[in-house]
Amino acid sequence: MTARPPAAGTLVRPYGDRQDDGVLQLSFVLPVPAGERAREAAAEVARKLGLTQVLVASMEAAAERYTFFVVYGRTEVAVDLSTLQVAEVVTRKKGFDELNEFALREVGRRLVVLGACTGSDAHAVGIDAIMNMKGFAGDYGLERYPCFEAVNLGAQVENAALAREVVERGADAVLVSQVVTQRDVHRDNARRLVDELTRLGRRSQVILLLGGPRIDHKLALELGYDAGFGPGTRPSDVANYLVGEVLRRMGKELHG
Repeated sequence: MTARPPAAGTLVRPYGDRQDDGVLQLSFVLPVPAGERAREAAAEVARKLGLTQVLVASMEAAAERYTFFVVYGRTEVAVDLSTLQVAEVVTRKKGFDELNEFALREVGRRLVVLGACTGSDAHAVGIDAIMNMKGFAGDYGLERYPCFEAVNLGAQVENAALAREVVERGADAVLVSQVVTQRDVHRDNARRLVDELTRLGRRSQVILLLGGPRIDHKLALELGYDAGFGPGTRPSDVANYLVGEVLRRMGKELHG
């Protein structure tokens, strides 16, 4: 789904001390030991990126012969918001009690939802926050919703095993969390589950959601998923999307 663009001619620039001043803060590591030559190298990197009034605000040794920098500079770059096409998940949100009552009435049963970190990914904090009963920040996890039969399979779940669980449990939806992103391993892991479900003839029968710190809706769609949820996602966002998508596939809507 694509959000409605803002009015034409809506220009925005980076904001530092005052509006439209174009001030940016960059942080990066260079493979050089800390020192004045390293400081000047960091400044030159910023200048080559097109920044002016460059200031190296911080220089700290990150490891042997590696140095971490925080650099400030100014840019003349501006972005016209009206020209951007943004893929995002759009849902009509209901409260906890209202959503449960509505889902059980309109769907007529509990929805089976599986959650897992797949492949070699062992970082379960994100999937736990969405799935576990307590949730986070006062937002209940899916296990607490009477309208869901939510099963958190944990970390390092092989994609083939997860696909078999989908078949055996008759899952309506699968939530996949991918945190490890080195060498694009998150992309490969995500695609493998889609491939496994396709091989088993179940891809079209299950809602696939992909989440993680480097995930957005656009990437999830590219990898064959139905929706993507990035940083800041709350369990209630996922819950409302799932109920809405199941009803949409039934020819109904999340309304009222």
